Amino acid sequence: MSKILIINTGGTISMTASRRGYVPDGAAFRAQLEGMDLLKAQPMPQWDLIETEPLLDSSNMSVSDWNRIGGMVADHYGSYDGFVILHGTDTMAYTASALSFMLEGLDKPVILTGSQIPLAEIRSDGRTNLIESMLIAAEGRAREVCIFFGGKLLRGNRATKYSADELIAFVSPNYPPLAETGISVEYNESAFLKRERKPFRLQVLEEIPIGVIKVFPGIQFSLFDQIMTEKLKGIVIETFGAGNIPNGGSELLPIVRKAMEHGTVLAVCSQCPQGTVSLGAYEASSALAEAGAVSGRDLTTEAAVAKLYYLFSKGYSAEKVKKLMETPICGEEKEKQHRRSRR
Repeated sequence: MSKILIINTGGTISMTASRRGYVPDGAAFRAQLEGMDLLKAQPMPQWDLIETEPLLDSSNMSVSDWNRIGGMVADHYGSYDGFVILHGTDTMAYTASALSFMLEGLDKPVILTGSQIPLAEIRSDGRTNLIESMLIAAEGRAREVCIFFGGKLLRGNRATKYSADELIAFVSPNYPPLAETGISVEYNESAFLKRERKPFRLQVLEEIPIGVIKVFPGIQFSLFDQIMTEKLKGIVIETFGAGNIPNGGSELLPIVRKAMEHGTVLAVCSQCPQGTVSLGAYEASSALAEAGAVSGRDLTTEAAVAKLYYLFSKGYSAEKVKKLMETPICGEEKEKQHRRSRR
């Protein structure tokens, strides 16, 4: 029988009502799990529960918490066949993206899940999400970091939160689901991450200074000039469409050049959930390419941020980080397409 470790980090699934709204309640949640007869029935795997201290609303999740969660997986890696991480929905995609890079050589399922309604509530979606996640983890077929929510198993670094109040809270705009649940679990094995035979290890992340800028009509890029210091290691800029910015980037270019001089890496992502950044495809994006910005192609913002943390934590130079930002490491982006010349 498979053995699963449940890691509770907090979030809505483990909350109870209070005078100030829902708050994490570890003792009540443990009692709820112990009282769920379904978790003791066949074909449920054996399971143990541990929790982070303190339990968090996921809006308070930080790099140090990612390291703590990754450390829990690493410390128990040899003792369990899979891991289910209970997490709040607000930053679940960030944590899943971070863990996908941190858990190098991962060869076991690590599934993040949670709920939109606390497990203590009668209509909670947490029961199904938890049970399905445990069964999928026990089967051991999708051996990567995933998010399971609302009947779909998604690659963790391809997912993004879609809805704050629907039970289907996450989507994967640029990559198909790894599995969907109905009467049975239908796996899409062609979408699974190809395994690399290398030892498992945990890459701890450093708290690197990283920023995110969202472009909007009328944006005054000069306001960001003051933050472009040598301390800032990476910037994710969310542009229009395929990488376009106002005025072709003329106002942004001096700031970008200043950032480059300081060794800052600027990664360009799109505000469109679906699609690919293609710097230079339009005049409005060519200046970014010429200035040395890198294309995030179809990376989610969550994955781009996590990847910058990871690459700089590896101790790589800015030039190597720029190169690797456009190179898939663990299925977070599609392969770069090389144009073929016609004769």
